[in-house]
Amino acid sequence: MNVAFIVIVMASVLFAALTGTADAVGLAALNGAKTAVELVLSLAGSITFFLGLVSIVEAGGGLAMMAKIIRPVLVKLFPEIPADHPAMGAMVMNLAANALGLGNAATPFGLKAMKELSTVAPHKGEASDAMCLFLAINTSGLAILPTGIIALRAGLGSTDPAAILPTTLLATGASTIAGVTAALLLRRLPMFAPGQVIDPPGDESAPDETQGDADTASLPLNPSKSAENPSDETQADVTEPEPVGSLWPLIGLIFALGGLVWAVQAWGQAASAWILPALVAGMVGFGALRGVKVYEAFMVGAKEGFQLALGIIPYLVAVLAVVSMLRASGGIAALVDAVGGIFSAVGMPAEVLPLALLRPLTGSGAFAITAELAKTHGADSAIGLIATTMNGSTETTFYVLAVYFGSVGVTRARYALAAGLTADIVGAIVSVVAVNWLLL
Repeated sequence: MNVAFIVIVMASVLFAALTGTADAVGLAALNGAKTAVELVLSLAGSITFFLGLVSIVEAGGGLAMMAKIIRPVLVKLFPEIPADHPAMGAMVMNLAANALGLGNAATPFGLKAMKELSTVAPHKGEASDAMCLFLAINTSGLAILPTGIIALRAGLGSTDPAAILPTTLLATGASTIAGVTAALLLRRLPMFAPGQVIDPPGDESAPDETQGDADTASLPLNPSKSAENPSDETQADVTEPEPVGSLWPLIGLIFALGGLVWAVQAWGQAASAWILPALVAGMVGFGALRGVKVYEAFMVGAKEGFQLALGIIPYLVAVLAVVSMLRASGGIAALVDAVGGIFSAVGMPAEVLPLALLRPLTGSGAFAITAELAKTHGADSAIGLIATTMNGSTETTFYVLAVYFGSVGVTRARYALAAGLTADIVGAIVSVVAVNWLLL
């Protein structure tokens, strides 16, 4: 984000010099900062409300239920990780939290998963296949409840804030499939072959032990059993796989989400108008049926939501100020003229290009660009719909890779970045296709 910030400011000054708009550019920076604060204040209510609802679902055990649905798929995708290994549990909880829009809960689980995966990685300092695949799924941003974007649209006066739910489902599903597929294919290329990072000094004395750990990692070990003096009965317990659950709940969820997309495609506004009321009633009803003190749980999440809304003010001020400078200088108009024809061919408005480029770099910056586009062009315009769908369909690839790999000292990411960017590209393209198909 540091580089992007500098580039935008310098480009604004350069275009101002070429077009003679220096006074307008300076004023735009101040107006952009003012607009950012006003925007956050207008969004605070929606963000507070939706995070309160999410807190109800979390208190009712929604996170554990989603984890139970996801677990069977991860066990099949990661055959080299034992079903009862701590890494598997952390990955399940991380992806479940992301799917429910619980970003604050997802990050600690993700860091825990990366730490545990590093213990069974064959080469220190190098991303294993399991690490790369996990990050490909994580950066694809699989999200079933994009509550943050719905709150943004509501705060900007959308007549149907939840209209982007089905389009986001299509885009995030496609980006996840693309990320997983890319990871599984790229690992076969010689250029991404493992073993090209030398283990740090001090590990040479234990190659057999390390190799033994890697070999036995494929066994469904039960950590509660002792490895000393194994009897036949104990051996039977050790080699017996731990039950991982059925795929039927996930299949049912996929059909339900597919039915939602079909309903919006078939009935349009008449169907999408019911998404938000049904979502609110469903989240409150879920908590009530699970015995949650709904009001108290809502208050917990609402307080966090209000603090979150205030916390994003500095990021929005920074981004909207420099973007306003670039627009006033004529830089964005020049960019639109230069690449508008190319992106119009695939149905993507050229105005959305800065968001597509910034989304893999910074979540706060992408959110600010999305808010600016939706405010400038209208939350229910084609640009507003595509921008909000695109923002909710993928994660911040570079940030996730830097934080997760940095936490375990990985210096060679192999194909993790390529897989993540593949997911980003597919998510952006499908966002455009889905909006044009379902909402325009």
